[in-house]
Amino acid sequence: MLSLNQQVLRTDLAGMPLEWVDYRVAARLYYLGQVAYACGHTLFRLHGGINAHTRLRSQLVIHSIIATYGGHQTIAKQQDDYVPPLSNRTLFQRDDHICLYCGQRFSARHLSRDHVRPTSKGGEDHWNNVVTACMRCNNIKAGRSPEDAGMELLAVPFTPNHAEYIYLMGRHVLADQMEFLRAHFPRTSPLHRRIIARGSL
Repeated sequence: MLSLNQQVLRTDLAGMPLEWVDYRVAARLYYLGQVAYACGHTLFRLHGGINAHTRLRSQLVIHSIIATYGGHQTIAKQQDDYVPPLSNRTLFQRDDHICLYCGQRFSARHLSRDHVRPTSKGGEDHWNNVVTACMRCNNIKAGRSPEDAGMELLAVPFTPNHAEYIYLMGRHVLADQMEFLRAHFPRTSPLHRRIIARGSL
């Protein structure tokens, strides 16, 4: 049985992923007539009151993916120069909670954001210049480049597109939601390999 914390993937009419919403927000969108269509599996059946005339109880079926009207705000997110906001949570998700120097997996509290080109040497706080590093490796590297520190970077950092970012923001992404999002990933996305390796689809 699914938890009430399970997220619903909201898209625009064209199917462009917008955000994750909880069942309460999804129910409100249904009630306001903002849901154009739904796909994916049924997540929840919400039961309402009993109609005095028909004696039938109302119910609302909420699917795992809902397409909603509007979405003009997504035009900017479809542009090639769109850069999603960078946070440690999404960075650690991008790198699968693996230190990209020692290759070990850690919990978020034992990880840190490392600037490949140190900020003290002009490096920017940007997706393409940051990687996940354990505290130990980050302390060893300090304010040096990987080459100067004699450390090998295990993967090339990349900037996720909007669909990849939505995936990284998700909690307990379901198989149908994963498949939907994956269709919007670039062919060269490193996330494809991770998903296949985990047998998520």
